[in-house]
Amino acid sequence: MANSAQARKRVRQAEKQRRQNASQRSMTRTAVKRVIAAIEARDVDAARAAYTRAVPILDNMVSKGILHKNKAARHKTRLNAHIKALAAA
Repeated sequence: MANSAQARKRVRQAEKQRRQNASQRSMTRTAVKRVIAAIEARDVDAARAAYTRAVPILDNMVSKGILHKNKAARHKTRLNAHIKALAAA
């Protein structure tokens, strides 16, 4: 355990940040899973709506440093490609 007051404070801050980051990551994964579920259900309108809600969440996580920008871009590109293929079929 931390001995100094400064180290104890850092432990408290780190735990608070860890919980916040875990919550944000969970929200991001849920948004992506909703898009995937709509795609697998072959529902183009629901997939587009879920994708529209997921994109700002992904972008926000990048700005907060929770996701790497390339990972968010990869998710958005792949999901959009699936939606376009579903709409074309």
